Amino acid sequence: MNTVNLFQQGGPIMIVLLALSVLAVAIILAKLFQFFYSGLGRSGFIEPALSILGRGESNKALELLRQQRSPVARVMESAVRCGIDPRMSAQDTEAEVSRVGSAEIRNLESWLRGLSAIAHLSPLLGLLGTVTGMITAFMRLEEAGSRVDPSILSGGIWEALLTTAFGLTVAIPAMGAFYWLEGEVDRVRAAMKDASIRVLRHFGKSPQRVETRDDERIEDESHGI
Repeated sequence: MNTVNLFQQGGPIMIVLLALSVLAVAIILAKLFQFFYSGLGRSGFIEPALSILGRGESNKALELLRQQRSPVARVMESAVRCGIDPRMSAQDTEAEVSRVGSAEIRNLESWLRGLSAIAHLSPLLGLLGTVTGMITAFMRLEEAGSRVDPSILSGGIWEALLTTAFGLTVAIPAMGAFYWLEGEVDRVRAAMKDASIRVLRHFGKSPQRVETRDDERIEDESHGI
């Protein structure tokens, strides 16, 4: 039996799963191209840029960062621009760098939720196709009455199980790709945070530690010793 016949036997759910599989492949390929074009795997510019900043050559550091396509470079560039601007306070600088970083992360995370939805919905659709197929098989068995042919039931069962098998076939690669892509985004997020803090610390505008009541109580007790 060829592939076309399998899809015909599986019913309309197979067509829906096929459409979801095509969409999942398109999302994965698009994200791979985006990640490659953005240079997520290239981080060799971070240390040279920080070294240039350490020498007080902010303009050269900005020039180096402009040549990079990495989202980390965009966040570092924003941090340098805010750092050299005397009109921006530490709070304003932190807010602006966070805004740029959030925009870059949202761009990287685009369509990942759709890929996750496909990975979670595909097995459920496959199960739905199996249940409806089993219902159809037993209805045929009931119509046969006393002239029960085991092939009627067995044929209906394997036709029904086609949707579950295809649903899992779509879901497993989609889920694996989603977790890998999400891991790459998390890695970039951590690199952004580390690089931006190091840049802001150079300009004396690193995020301020928020004091809690417990911190204040401990500090008061330490003064009383």
